[in-house]
Amino acid sequence: MILGIDVSNLRGGGGVTHITGLLKTADPPSHGFSKVVLWGGHEIMGHLPDHDWLEKAPQELLNRSLPYRIFWQRYRLSELAQEAGCDLLFVPGGSYIGDFSPVTTMCRNMLPFEPCELRRYGWSFTRLRLELLRLTQTQTFRKAAGVIFLSQYARNSVFPKIGTAAGESIIIPHGVDRQFCSSPRKQLPIACYSSDRPFNVIYVSIIDMYKHQWAVAEAVGQLRKKGIPVALTLVGVAYHRALARLKKTIAQIDPSGAFVRYLGHAPYSELAALYRQAELGVFASSCENMPNILLESMAAGLPIACSDRGPMPEVLGADGIYFDPEDPIDIAHSLHKMIDSPDLRTKAAQHSFQRAQAYSWQRCANETFGFLARIATDQRGQA
Repeated sequence: MILGIDVSNLRGGGGVTHITGLLKTADPPSHGFSKVVLWGGHEIMGHLPDHDWLEKAPQELLNRSLPYRIFWQRYRLSELAQEAGCDLLFVPGGSYIGDFSPVTTMCRNMLPFEPCELRRYGWSFTRLRLELLRLTQTQTFRKAAGVIFLSQYARNSVFPKIGTAAGESIIIPHGVDRQFCSSPRKQLPIACYSSDRPFNVIYVSIIDMYKHQWAVAEAVGQLRKKGIPVALTLVGVAYHRALARLKKTIAQIDPSGAFVRYLGHAPYSELAALYRQAELGVFASSCENMPNILLESMAAGLPIACSDRGPMPEVLGADGIYFDPEDPIDIAHSLHKMIDSPDLRTKAAQHSFQRAQAYSWQRCANETFGFLARIATDQRGQA
């Protein structure tokens, strides 16, 4: 069998992390695929590994703007998949508007399916784009021969909103890169920290409306007013409206830049080192499908204070320390609780580190290609 993979709408972040981790550890021939043909832009090709069974087919149109990428998927992809003799087309980006069949896809983005989260963007181009994504992904999920969900939360949330689906579905969580794996360190009492050596809380994520970095900053500001020597490091690219809100909050609570540090974008290869410099991880998102960043901070051996929304309790587990991500007082309470107790931090770090070991790219690749092979075989039998 031959598998085609369309990565035309994977532009960065979790999508690129997923396809890279998947292909690094995959063994398609063991599942019956003699060849995998992958179409994408030149940028993503540089992230992908080389294998005898993998044929990379960069497409010039996919280096251009969105209308060109839509045109390519609608009018060129089906022809390319047929010419390659594909038995199945896998579209991990979630939207497919061509006419090739059979297609298997993946639900990656929960924002289009969460109305309360969409309202955070007001009447904006971002809101319009997300609404259009909801329409295209709904149609794709309904028609696909198979849909991969990354969490139970995502499947439970999306299925009631798309109605009847024609194909099968399965839950296959992401893996976590082994570069992040670091055994939990000894947790020190807060008395060991000072203004010169603060207790460092790290939050790695895009600065966006549903990530609530300003609420975390305000919570840390409340702890500083109580004399607790804590500092916050924020890492990630930014959506302009969210960054403006964050900067306004920082100007109010820390005008001298004494305890809130925003580093902006950091290369993926540098994130593990940043986690190792921190004492505590925080994750305050209110909308996720499968939070890679939460997994990475778990694998890094950090104790974590976490949002109680979406799939976060499913990933971090019953022993996690949770808060309302929109309530700075509740965030401050959770942070204070952990900062005050080295024993609690030790237990939390060990718990999350152990849970992270179950999330491997090897497992993800085996389950993904096993599912794709079953769909392809079933569809051939029905032809």
